Amino acid sequence: MNRRLRAATTILVTALATTGPAHPAEAAGYSAPLTTAVAGLAVAAENRTGYSRDLFPHWIDADGDGCTTRNEVLLAEAVSAPTVTGTCTLTGGRWYSYYDDASWTATGDLDIDHMVPLAEAWDSGARTWSTSRRQAYANDLGDSRALAAVTDNVNQAKGDQDPAGWLPPYAAARCRYVTEWVATKIRWRLTVDNAEKSALTGLTGGCPNITVSVTYAY
Repeated sequence: MNRRLRAATTILVTALATTGPAHPAEAAGYSAPLTTAVAGLAVAAENRTGYSRDLFPHWIDADGDGCTTRNEVLLAEAVSAPTVTGTCTLTGGRWYSYYDDASWTATGDLDIDHMVPLAEAWDSGARTWSTSRRQAYANDLGDSRALAAVTDNVNQAKGDQDPAGWLPPYAAARCRYVTEWVATKIRWRLTVDNAEKSALTGLTGGCPNITVSVTYAY
């Protein structure tokens, strides 16, 4: 079992220990054309009342191997594998940031982006979750689309914006980005606001023949 899958399994087991077994309907998967997936997203007003990043415990070491979620993603996404020493210190290696079509060899030049930012997740339903579910969301290694190693200043420009306000500067990456955004919203049963859904709907016209397939988180 590889690092990322092992960590994902540990996160899920921890979450289920707190919340109880998943309902059979929630353990199911979902698959539909991108246009259908976007059309099916539930619309609701966003609410940021009470939000704090600290309510999403993140960069944990779920499997106890010394590597936090951040480094698990770096290891999984490395184009050229880094050397791992000590308590998961990474040296060497190379990474590709698909948001801006850039490659990096220093981990300090990379952020691990939550595809749907933590604040956006809060606005879209996570404010009602337990802390354990928010932790599982913030460290989601069970779907490679949930977290992405990307150029740090590009991620900072994105901030907590949804696709109505921000898209990757590399135009060829936008269909992938929209698909991964929609997949993450569906996986975690998050809502969208009107502007977000309108933007997603408009973008899908330029992204033909794409299917969104996900497994619900739990």
